Amino acid sequence: MYEELMGLALEEARLAGSAGDVPVGAIIVNDDGTVIGRGHNRREQRGDPTAHAEVEALRDAAVLLGHWRVDATLVVTQEPCPMCAGAIVNARVRRLVFGCTNPKAGAVESLYQICTDPRLNHRVDVIAGVRADECAAELKQFFAALRREPH
Repeated sequence: MYEELMGLALEEARLAGSAGDVPVGAIIVNDDGTVIGRGHNRREQRGDPTAHAEVEALRDAAVLLGHWRVDATLVVTQEPCPMCAGAIVNARVRRLVFGCTNPKAGAVESLYQICTDPRLNHRVDVIAGVRADECAAELKQFFAALRREPH
């Protein structure tokens, strides 16, 4: 089930990459598997430092739901950063599924454990490593292409 959902998040990631943004994509699904939110990185496109895939998907879901409590599953291609992990906790996301780790900025397992920190008022169930190799390959290809571009 999560492998298929990660495929949808990978589609979102590719949209970001094709627009010149870091290829990270996210979707949010409710209990019956219906997609209620989608997002991909749009920092470059919007000139907005908060336009990460997770935040975009949370905003999309909140509009559809009509409230800020997104009691659902968020699927994202890369381990969320501190800002996104905080947003996930604050939105009361029930479950987080992510692809590859983020050793330089990961705030779910790699550097911090914001989503499962018992000191916070909400904890998120976390499933890591879903289609991790594919998710990491999207990022590696994007950054390799950037290094090849003349400056």
